[in-house]
Amino acid sequence: MNRNYGFVRVAAAVPLLRLADCKYNAEQIKQQIDEAVEEGVQIVCFPELSVTGYTCADLFFMQQLQSDALVALEDICNHTAGKSIIVIVGAPLQSDNNLYNCAIVMTDGDVVGVVPKINLPNTAEFYEKRWFTSGRNCLPKIELWNDEVPFGRDLLFLTRDYSFGVELCEDLWSPLPPSTQLAIQGAELIFNLSSSNCVTGKHSFRRQMIMQQSSRVHCGYVYTSSGVGESTTDVVFGGSTYIAENGKMLCEGERFLRESSMTIQEFDIERLRTDRQRNTNFTKDKTEAYRKIYVAPREDEEPVIVPVHRHFRKNPFIPQPQERDEFCEDVLRIQTSALARRWEHTHAKTLVIGVSGGLDSTLALLVCVLTADLLGYNRKQIIGVTMPGFGTSDRTYQNALALMELLGISQHEIPIRDSVMMHFQDINHDPEEHDITYENAQARERTQILMDMANKYGGLVVGTGDMSELALGWCTYNADHMSMYGINAGVPKTVVRYVVEYEAQNYFSDEVRDILLDIVGTPVSPELLPTDKEGNIAQKTEDKIGPYELHDFFMYYTLRYGFSKDKIRYIANLIFADDYTEEEIQKWLDVFFRRFFTQQYKRSCLPDGPKVVSLSLSPRGDLRMPSDVNPL
Repeated sequence: MNRNYGFVRVAAAVPLLRLADCKYNAEQIKQQIDEAVEEGVQIVCFPELSVTGYTCADLFFMQQLQSDALVALEDICNHTAGKSIIVIVGAPLQSDNNLYNCAIVMTDGDVVGVVPKINLPNTAEFYEKRWFTSGRNCLPKIELWNDEVPFGRDLLFLTRDYSFGVELCEDLWSPLPPSTQLAIQGAELIFNLSSSNCVTGKHSFRRQMIMQQSSRVHCGYVYTSSGVGESTTDVVFGGSTYIAENGKMLCEGERFLRESSMTIQEFDIERLRTDRQRNTNFTKDKTEAYRKIYVAPREDEEPVIVPVHRHFRKNPFIPQPQERDEFCEDVLRIQTSALARRWEHTHAKTLVIGVSGGLDSTLALLVCVLTADLLGYNRKQIIGVTMPGFGTSDRTYQNALALMELLGISQHEIPIRDSVMMHFQDINHDPEEHDITYENAQARERTQILMDMANKYGGLVVGTGDMSELALGWCTYNADHMSMYGINAGVPKTVVRYVVEYEAQNYFSDEVRDILLDIVGTPVSPELLPTDKEGNIAQKTEDKIGPYELHDFFMYYTLRYGFSKDKIRYIANLIFADDYTEEEIQKWLDVFFRRFFTQQYKRSCLPDGPKVVSLSLSPRGDLRMPSDVNPL
């Protein structure tokens, strides 16, 4: 599996066929097989009854058509000899005096299995029961060219690296699709040979159904349907192709093309397996044993798969632009709902929050304000405390003061320089030595002030640290690491910036907006070291520990899918090639893994905080990890 990092390249093909011209159709299919081989495709799937055409109607009873289909099928099978590809085509096959609508699986010159259609449509347009028999109770073998081949709905195909199953068209539309049982039995990929006609509205419904089924059974789903060349006596076929993975449509082909077409994509088997391992409902039905068919398509010559068709987002936590409003509103609703519940439950008179003029404290402050508005409380019940220290820049200081003023909350300014200097004297630390003691003493002094302010005013200290900082352990133990409720604990840094910018544009006055946008543009910094000669921020977090867009990417694939460090590096090199060198990616990936595994002790005693995105670091929820563990 490591050779291809779990990627499997598949294709949904739509040949330009001639109805009932099996020889011509075979030539079209062979051409597309060659094209798929050229593209490094490992499995290519053709539409239902692609050898004959789907709309042959009563011609299916003709011995000549059945004979021509067998000859064409053998020609296609022979064409796969010596090729490292699995081919799935559709054809009518006769067995035990019954005619079946079948999917034929072949590779390297051999048919390895035949899957009959189970659910035959009974509609005004399609009445397959007139021509075909359901394969629900068929014999376990079918004879092809004087050889017996496994036959039935209970076939599970296994290769060295992945497993797959097959269903046909109407099977997906049935109350209990065969793909559901196939997935439970172990099929990671499902191929659907279809011939679904086009009417207004059906395309989006069918698309949604495919995504839902792939999500329901955590599989990769390949769907291909008959195109032009079919009869248009009563209906029209558009050649629809879809490739979905676990609820997401990876790609789809253009419809109504007047030439052969092929949609190619890569599945990530390791990603699918991770989700299945976490879903304990994936247990096999012991009363029904599926037959395992081992398929070996010349694995010695199998190409290395580079996922060139697959799209990876640089910011996996952030949605597509058209989904931005809904996403940001969801983030804010989750945070405000969580804080409102905690505020009401504790009967706290106030919320106490440290306001630094930085990105994280800004989001937390805005959430506090929105929560007060939601509950109908006076914004003055929010106590904002700015605590300038040795590294506070004028830019962040002024932004903090202006933001609190414009939002109408209670304001306190408590400089910490004198108290920290006294503390240095108490512990005999030279204030000219700007080491970890120098930095952390300031962070702990600020947390002490917030906790004591909460006691004084009957308040709840709202934490501001975000998820990315927690993943890296980029927080001072028992300082910004600690609060009474960590409202940002489930929000990655890239999302914090995204949501604050959204709030600036949609929630507040122009004056507040200008401040928020300036905060978004301010370098991320704990401001614990003195500013430079011009008063600018000297301590920039991303210079020290690396870009947050990389760390959020690393965190997502480490925690959400459990990918190996090597695979994460491989993907990052593909998608960040224009932004970072391979050496830079390796450097920051090493930093992430080292810090993530060594800093678990900080996460083991985190305050409560809501899960916001698809994963969290809560020791009570998504991440239950020992503190004493070696980096993987």
